Amino acid sequence: MSRRFYQITGFTTYCCLVFVSGFLSISTQLFAQKTAEVMAFDVTMNQPANHLFHVTLHYVNKGSEAIDFKLPAWTPGYYQLMNYASNVENFQATDKAGKALKWEKTGNNTWRVNTNKASELKLLYDVKATRNFVAGNYLDENRGYISPAGVFMHVANQIQQPATVTLHPYSGWKSTIATGLDSIPGQSNTFTAPNFDVLYDSPMLMGNLDQLPSFTVNGIPHYFVGYNIGKFDQQQFVSDLKKIVEAGAAVIGDIPYKHYTFIAIGPGGGGIEHLNSTSISFDGNGLNTPQGKLRLYKFLAHEYFHHYNVKRIRPVSLGPFDYDRENRTNMLWVSEGFTVYYEYLILRRAGLMTDDELLNALRTNLSAYENKPGHLFQSATQASYETWEDGPFGRTGDDAYKTISYYEKGPVLGMLLDFKIRHETKNKKSLDDVMQTLYQEYYQKKNRGFTDQEFRQVSEKTAGTSLIEVFDYASTVKPIDYPKYLAYAGLAVDTTFKQVSKAWLGLAVREKSDSVYVSDVDWESPAWKAGVRSGSVVLKLNDQPATVSALKSLNPDVPVKLVVAQRGQVTEKSITPGKKSERSFQITRLPNPDKLQNAILTDWLRN
Repeated sequence: MSRRFYQITGFTTYCCLVFVSGFLSISTQLFAQKTAEVMAFDVTMNQPANHLFHVTLHYVNKGSEAIDFKLPAWTPGYYQLMNYASNVENFQATDKAGKALKWEKTGNNTWRVNTNKASELKLLYDVKATRNFVAGNYLDENRGYISPAGVFMHVANQIQQPATVTLHPYSGWKSTIATGLDSIPGQSNTFTAPNFDVLYDSPMLMGNLDQLPSFTVNGIPHYFVGYNIGKFDQQQFVSDLKKIVEAGAAVIGDIPYKHYTFIAIGPGGGGIEHLNSTSISFDGNGLNTPQGKLRLYKFLAHEYFHHYNVKRIRPVSLGPFDYDRENRTNMLWVSEGFTVYYEYLILRRAGLMTDDELLNALRTNLSAYENKPGHLFQSATQASYETWEDGPFGRTGDDAYKTISYYEKGPVLGMLLDFKIRHETKNKKSLDDVMQTLYQEYYQKKNRGFTDQEFRQVSEKTAGTSLIEVFDYASTVKPIDYPKYLAYAGLAVDTTFKQVSKAWLGLAVREKSDSVYVSDVDWESPAWKAGVRSGSVVLKLNDQPATVSALKSLNPDVPVKLVVAQRGQVTEKSITPGKKSERSFQITRLPNPDKLQNAILTDWLRN
């Protein structure tokens, strides 16, 4: 489908609808549908400085005496409860004539309306939009961003209802709206979704936006639209972004959408994948340094590849969704971790990352996982399942040492599985074949996600052998034999411990307002054993006011006295700094690889 612009009431509608078999198919009859099943939303924002989206919902009642309207508790792609309902203000319900209807909150995210047998209902409510985040909602004088799960209510147990959304952007903005939803011809800034799964998967950005030149891959258009995108070489960026999309699509060998849009919400952090778009925090000024460019390209490759891995190649728990509670899975080490692994491979295959940068990226993941104590306590499957409590990067505070991040161990497991498959098949198969099979068998043919066991079966069938050791590494805290697996690809890894600090207390500290705050304490470090914990304030060091520089200038094995304020108490602690040792996990090439090792490494690096 070609890109379309509608000049309507001064606003240009920029829309990228994706048609996907089964899950996203939508009939053209829906454009003219005016039946009871369609829920119609209007969103205004006449005073954006107040950070309020004003929402009106028109709903035709089929005779129900009471109707439960709900907001999701979370949004797919961000595995944390968001409590969107707490941002709803000034809720009202009326009949067609404007007569107020009684309603009550029957749950944290549920509004029960007594219809009084009215045939048509109108709900009015405001959404406070103050969180500038890809999973949040934000509105100010310059732009408005809608994460639909936090704005649009559905009727309980009726997720499959179609919906329309009419946006009324602030009159002072540019005339561009970026979203994955399709416009309804002849209706100003009105979009349609075949169901709420699609609506909740389609963020919307409007305001003073910039639009980069579009590009096509296999005849399919791709767009980049954003707010405050910064100053950089836009022509080079678009050229490189096209290479990323080409390399990402080549992994699977199919492009399942008709449009794709990168929706850049402005500087910040975070990205969330969607079926035909991604919402990303973006600051193009970072493209002006080699390190910043590589970091941003990895981020973009990651979010783009997610439209395959997570949105289509997905565990069964990740769709269809229960929007009221956590949707748990053991497989985020695959869905998120493998996507990290592929962001590196995609950039290498696109010629945007060197061999050494690829190896160093994996070394960084490996050392981050292994040099933290969490690898002794929590498996990758546990980290996946418990992410709703722990967060995507593990717990914080006193229990941080007990957890890992599937973003760190996941790509390492992806590398091990890839090398093992290549070794067992004499480099005839790879992890690419696993991903392609999952895509074809479960997404295209069965239109569903895969179970944990089905993922393992596909992997082992591809390898032609048991992969029990790799899957044990995923589900346990069993030590990993890195030298064996990296040797499959003609690589060596340094697993020896080396001293990395002159004197080690185990404190991460920062100065603020002439005080030294403890932001983190290494597990089993001298400070940890002395009872110092994060959140403390170091008042004195050896009877002198404490400073960060002084704490970093200690000598090993020489006792020091710290006066620490912690949990309302001031105590003196005598601590002897030690010496910290870590493994670098530096990855290098074997000096004399055999024929298979050389073939695997050459193919893996695409040299």
